[in-house]
This record gives sequence, structure tokens and C-alpha cells, in this order.
Amino acid sequence: MDKHLDAQYWTSRYKQNQTGWDVGSISTPIKQYLDQFHQKEVKILIPGAGNAYEAKYAFENGFQNVFVLDLSAYPLEKFKKSCPSFPESQLLHQDFFEHEGEYDLIIEQTFFCALDPSLRNDYVKKMHKLLKPGGKLVGVLFGIEFTHDGPPFGGLMDEYLSLFNKVFSNVVIEPCYNSIVPRKGSELFLKVIKDH
Repeated sequence: MDKHLDAQYWTSRYKQNQTGWDVGSISTPIKQYLDQFHQKEVKILIPGAGNAYEAKYAFENGFQNVFVLDLSAYPLEKFKKSCPSFPESQLLHQDFFEHEGEYDLIIEQTFFCALDPSLRNDYVKKMHKLLKPGGKLVGVLFGIEFTHDGPPFGGLMDEYLSLFNKVFSNVVIEPCYNSIVPRKGSELFLKVIKDH
């Protein structure tokens, strides 16, 4: 099995605090997106959620229908402690590629960059399958190539556009104007809508 999809690999990274992608709180672009999103009843998935700051923020701000998915049980256990009122039935310990469901909104935060680039086509197809008609995939991608071996894995806007345009007809990817200072100029905001 590819080490990047191995639960043991990710658990050891969390336990050793090897989580350089983790900014310690909800990322500004996603916070600002949720702040202007007023349909609190939507069904939301956050895959590869890790420490799930986005889920905690959404849940505490009235989004009750949030589902958190991770391949490793370790961050899910930690999340349960940090947000004890979050429904346990909405914590999903499973492989994203095997998950079944339908969502109005999927939030992408450092999951795409954690996957080996060879899985990106599968990621896009699976996202399309998980979204309800009219559903949105929204989030932040790294808009730079990294010199180190990943994860995280980077990439460039043109490459992402051609990847998502193969499956979706409504794709917007643009530089983030509201990144945190250490990530200024290296993040792209992704918004994809599944056709009705």
C-alpha cells in the first residue's frame, strides 16, 4: 500500500508532531468562506481532517451537520477531547476513497497535498461522486512546487485547473488574498461546483 495512504504512517506523524502543514487553527480563507455561508443546515464533509480546526469552528458556529473523516484514529480521538459536544457518529475513521455519502459542501484543507500526486485523478473523481448536484468543493491548495519529498506535495494552478476541468465544468482557482503571513503567495483558493 502507498505509504501516504497508510493509517500507521499518518498516526506516527501526528504522534511525533511532524505536521508542518498544520497552522494550529482554522485557516483564514476557510474561516472567511464559512463566515459568509449562511445555510447552516448543509451537510459538510471534511476529509483527511487531521486536527479538524475547520470542523470545530463550523460546528461551534451553528453548522451541526459536519462530518470529519480521517484514515488515522489518532487525530479523531484528539478532536473528540477538544470538541466533546461533537456527535461521535459524525467522526468517520475510514479511507476517503472507500467512503460513501452525499454532501452539499466538502472542505479541502491540506488533504489534497497529503496524497501522492498519482492519486489526484482519483481524488477529483471521488469528490465529484460525493457531492450532491449543485454541491461545492471549497478549500485551499498549495500553489507552489516543493523541493522536498512530500507529503505535503505541491503543484501549480494550471496543472490543478486541467485536473479539475476533466470532471467538473464549473472550476475557479485563484491566489488566496487572505492567507496567513507565512503562506502568503503560496496558497490557492479552490471553488468547484457540481452541475445539477
